[in-house]
Amino acid sequence: MSSTFYALLAIALWATLASLGTALSHLPPFLLTGLALIVGSMPSWPLVLRDRSAWRVPLRTLALGVYGLFGFHFLLFIALRHAPPVEANLVNYLWPLFMVVLAPVLLPGMSLRPLHVVAALLGFAGAAMAILGARSGVASVPGAAVAYWGFLPALGSAFIWASYSLWTKRVPAFPTAAIGLFGLVSGALSLGCHVLLEPSVALSAKDWLLVALCGLGPLGAAFFVWDMALKRGDARQIGILSYITPLASTALLLVVTGRPLSWRIALAAALIISAAVMGTRAR
Repeated sequence: MSSTFYALLAIALWATLASLGTALSHLPPFLLTGLALIVGSMPSWPLVLRDRSAWRVPLRTLALGVYGLFGFHFLLFIALRHAPPVEANLVNYLWPLFMVVLAPVLLPGMSLRPLHVVAALLGFAGAAMAILGARSGVASVPGAAVAYWGFLPALGSAFIWASYSLWTKRVPAFPTAAIGLFGLVSGALSLGCHVLLEPSVALSAKDWLLVALCGLGPLGAAFFVWDMALKRGDARQIGILSYITPLASTALLLVVTGRPLSWRIALAAALIISAAVMGTRAR
């Protein structure tokens, strides 16, 4: 399978996160993330039982994995609590642009061509159109407090995911099954944050089912196939393809909530598809 196939599979799984998150919005975010990451690590457990070396990675590699999976979610949740969620989410989607721009900085022997930069900016314009377009028709909350410093952790989470994705190429080679270890440790840390920062809640049977789906999909399998894509492909092109995520996520959320698809979504699709085509032509 090609890197494009694995990248698109990860994107398709991440596209379901907003819809699942909406159905589970009554759960504290660290609790949801912790449980989902632990569930998402489970597919790698049988591999570890057969071959314990699958999780035998250097401490530096484990630290990088936790930095990526836990650090990304930790800063994103802080941002969503202290900044307008739609705008914070848009800032967070700078990570594909960071992947493209930082690739020649963090990866030796890789250059950045003007076409990469143009495609990345075009993709971000499409992502902005998709995310902000989804906001149209949604009433704002009167008197809601806005703390714009919350955009800083959103920017930090974007940098963490981009740098994690690139730095996986700099550490000693590790099996994709080790992503399960990253998820397990990150999930345990998220549950620790839940105990310290959030109220305890009881989950219904429906909640557990949706948490399992979230863990097996966007917070589980997606990380495994993302690692496969990064191991096989060009990080610059994968970064540009990643702009499909907010487009697909927003479109699916509108369908699930029964809201009509707008011209903004069509324009966003045109921008992002154009960016993806340009990215594949930049050799």
